[in-house]
Amino acid sequence: MTRFRLAGAALFLSASVLAGSAAAQPASNMPVPVQPVERAPGGEAEVKLTFAPLVKKTAPAVVNVYAAKRVPQRSPFAGDPFFEQFFGNQLRRPRLESSLGSGVIVDSSGLVVTNNHVIEGADEVRVALADGREFDAEILLKDRRADLAVLRVRSDEPFPIVPIANSDTAEIGDLVLAIGNPFGIGQTVTSGIVSALARTHGGSDDLGYFIQTDAAINPGNSGGALIDMRGELVGVNTAIFSRSGGSLGIGFAIPSNMVRAFVDAAREGRPFLRPYVGASFVPVTPDIAEAIGLERPTGALVQGVVDGGPASEAGLRPGDVVLGMDGFTIEGPDSLGYRLATAGLDRDTELTVRSSDGKTERVRLELAEAPETPPRDERTLEGQTPFSGATVVNLSPRVADELELQQNKNGVVVTEVEPRSAAARLGLQPKDIVLSLNGREVESTADLERRAEDGRRGWRLEVERDGKVLTQLVR
Repeated sequence: MTRFRLAGAALFLSASVLAGSAAAQPASNMPVPVQPVERAPGGEAEVKLTFAPLVKKTAPAVVNVYAAKRVPQRSPFAGDPFFEQFFGNQLRRPRLESSLGSGVIVDSSGLVVTNNHVIEGADEVRVALADGREFDAEILLKDRRADLAVLRVRSDEPFPIVPIANSDTAEIGDLVLAIGNPFGIGQTVTSGIVSALARTHGGSDDLGYFIQTDAAINPGNSGGALIDMRGELVGVNTAIFSRSGGSLGIGFAIPSNMVRAFVDAAREGRPFLRPYVGASFVPVTPDIAEAIGLERPTGALVQGVVDGGPASEAGLRPGDVVLGMDGFTIEGPDSLGYRLATAGLDRDTELTVRSSDGKTERVRLELAEAPETPPRDERTLEGQTPFSGATVVNLSPRVADELELQQNKNGVVVTEVEPRSAAARLGLQPKDIVLSLNGREVESTADLERRAEDGRRGWRLEVERDGKVLTQLVR
């Protein structure tokens, strides 16, 4: 009997068909050519192999996401004293900017996962289902670094969903389908395989851990579904590598385990928080691997440890190398960051660590949210000072995580600068860490505010920006 099976794209043909039946061989010793067996196909499954049943099962839960943003426009005569005298500084009618992407319904109550960059800055978001229904959407949670967002749409009827898979079971060579709305032409399905795992260049600022696929992904596919052969969501399509803007067969998807952790946070009404480790890590280079006796360059090398932090309490020291976490291999800092982000909070995790003296041991690391110590004490500086218009907060591990700064810093950080303010003219920017004022270290926002009101005519300000110390002199 001839059989066709869809399993890793393998096509199976019964051996009896190829060899023929033994009973059909004559008694003579003379070799007789094997006659081909001719018969009609036994059914539709033998006529064709198709993804159609899988698409019918999953496509209704893949949606189009429309985001609109109103951008104010200033009059072309703004800033001209003559015209402003007669017409004032009038604003023109806001311009409407729109973006188009895709999304996946992962909860029958109406939770939709998409990319953050699809809805970033949007004033209005709408979701259109494959059956033609449209809904206004509420943004429940978004995160720029993870490039994920969760929307909610409401209906009296349950929505179709795509179950979330365990992306750790994905293997290179697995068949996958990409479903989305490329170029706004309508829902489109493409097929391919998992080309690579744990890729570190997928376009997201925070997560350097992506599933790579050769299924065609184009602009508009962002936020769409990467489906495995069980009809489950194995990833959310987020970026492509392209020299022309179109698909070159190199696309990236955020693994579904990261998506699951993000959706759980949205479902529980809490922010998506990453565990605070209190340590910084760098990749292990071939030279470092040779120096410390590793067979190959792998793992996350501990560069610095914050006193009193979870890493310090676990016994991690500079020079140690984290090789594994909860049984998973750690290839580098990106891999460790992904495992930490998907592990959750308020629990312990087991790290496999090669210490600087060459011993390999297992240590327990507490996973907790970053503390806000000292309190941020947000203040907006005012008055006749060069710093007027700057909003500053005390730098803590929580603030450092929010602003993507090194967590072993202390001091005062700028979070916002009012346009055309004295602080803006001074050149202050968000994320600037104020180190000292007139040669004295700035200890807190209250300290900076008090000294800024000194009324002196000359100022010497030191700030750290992108790891560099800058000095500003104001007279």
